Amino acid sequence: MFKSLKSKVERLKSLSKILLSLVISLLSLISCMKWDYGLEETFDTSASGDGLFICNEGNFQYGNATLSYYNPETKVVENEVFYRANAMKLGDVAQSMIIRDSIGWVVVNNSHVIFAIDINTFKEVGRITNLTSPRYIHFVSDEKAYVTQIWDNRIFIVNPKRYEITGYIDVPNMTMESGSTEQMVQYGKYVYVNCWSYQNRILKIDSETDEVVDELVVGIQPTSIVMDCNNKLWTVTDGGYEGSPYGHEAPSLYRIDAETFSIEKQFEFKFGDAPSEVQLNGTKDKLYWINDDIWEMDVTADRVPVRPFIPYSGTIYYGLTVCPRSGDVYVADAIDYVQQGMIYRYSKDGKLIDEFYVGIIPGAFCWK
Repeated sequence: MFKSLKSKVERLKSLSKILLSLVISLLSLISCMKWDYGLEETFDTSASGDGLFICNEGNFQYGNATLSYYNPETKVVENEVFYRANAMKLGDVAQSMIIRDSIGWVVVNNSHVIFAIDINTFKEVGRITNLTSPRYIHFVSDEKAYVTQIWDNRIFIVNPKRYEITGYIDVPNMTMESGSTEQMVQYGKYVYVNCWSYQNRILKIDSETDEVVDELVVGIQPTSIVMDCNNKLWTVTDGGYEGSPYGHEAPSLYRIDAETFSIEKQFEFKFGDAPSEVQLNGTKDKLYWINDDIWEMDVTADRVPVRPFIPYSGTIYYGLTVCPRSGDVYVADAIDYVQQGMIYRYSKDGKLIDEFYVGIIPGAFCWK
């Protein structure tokens, strides 16, 4: 019986591999086609000026990324708004989104594209294509933006008005096979970028010359970067993982002075912790991050808190944002990376206000 069962399992595994190969091949073909199916819908989002977009990554190579929109005033969520407004799918892995002048820029990593959408109708108004593996976009001006990449040793320079790639910034000591450039913040003419995958650096880029002019070594794999009200950069490292060729160490939270580009404070976590998703409130004087629990800390604090802001509930906290106006804290729960994810909304005092389902693997937020 066990041999028979094992044989059936092996056949199922083989069939699954064949089906997966067919799916991946089909997705590769679809990526070159115009996804022009479904019915377009018209949305009315004028009821709230502080709506929230949620980028749902979807599963890698499955092309099931989606975009959700939540109205905090009415507590109404609309899922798959990009598909419903444009009659085509968003693509493979929705990585991030920002808004500039009423246009939302949605970065779709494994589809090598950034969509520009009207933030009221969700309709596409343009797109930037032929990117390697885009992660985040940062506007230097109306006609120049930087796009960071994974699996590429360059940061792309684009003209958002023409939706064109206009140049590249070469990143020193980074290969195509390993390393990534990630989030960006700007202080004066300098843009600071954290390098995450198999890296341990913060880059300093002169936005006038489009060159890396300095770098600062921190711990292994800084996952995110923000700048507070005192012009201090904050980044948190995940420390790598057991068996990583790049090493494995205790992660840390760093406070960096943007003016001198030097480390002011290092808060070290326990070995085996995995902090991520550093965020700020609207006044930029409180810091938040995920480390199993959700943590909150004043930016002037000398030590990390001993009690969490929101306790760990045995699930997968995957994304985090703070409403810049109300101070409400939103936590994305990936659950099991397969089913629809959940968003929990808490008051600034840590009380649960609302919860709602979105798409698969909600990971990034963008405030309207």
